[in-house]
Amino acid sequence: MSQTIVLASGNQGKLKEFQTLLNNCGYDIQPQSNFAVPEADETGLTFVENAILKARNACTHTGLPSIADDSGIEVDALNGAPGIYSARFARDWVAPQALQTSPNDTRNNAYLLERLTGLPRSERTARYQCVLVFMQHAEDPTPIICQGSWEGIILEEPRGQNGFGYDPLFYVPEQDCSSAELSKALKNSISHRAIAMQALLAALG
Repeated sequence: MSQTIVLASGNQGKLKEFQTLLNNCGYDIQPQSNFAVPEADETGLTFVENAILKARNACTHTGLPSIADDSGIEVDALNGAPGIYSARFARDWVAPQALQTSPNDTRNNAYLLERLTGLPRSERTARYQCVLVFMQHAEDPTPIICQGSWEGIILEEPRGQNGFGYDPLFYVPEQDCSSAELSKALKNSISHRAIAMQALLAALG
């Protein structure tokens, strides 16, 4: 019987990517929603800290091993922002009327574009970061920590309908398109999350 591992995330976009990345890996991967696990308070100041908090939270509530992800986008012109605050970047932004009822991702993208208004492509460099943490149990003193980075450039307008988060603005030079224009299969082989997951699966043996 395969080992059950809880996926400590409530983000539907991430869950779909994880399920694809972990397909046929030999583990029974279950989202934490199947166990009514409450969302962890992300009070850390780094991706590593927040991933550990989420993994420990899932272990505590289920008694099972867990994998947690903390990820986001770092924009060089913004000194690495939004970073760990990527999902709530536009929370305090007074959005234009037309955007006030838009999905969170749409507002985050619009706010990022506003912050970068007028900057040339050479100054719009950015990267996606992903940190994955695997914990055997809530008191695990040596969690496995793996990290993946994906370099790109912030576009001046959204492109593509795939993906989530900042994917429509994240231009991938090697593919000459945005992350949201990539096929799911290609994205799941070259993204920050794919790189981190490959490292984690190797560490798990």
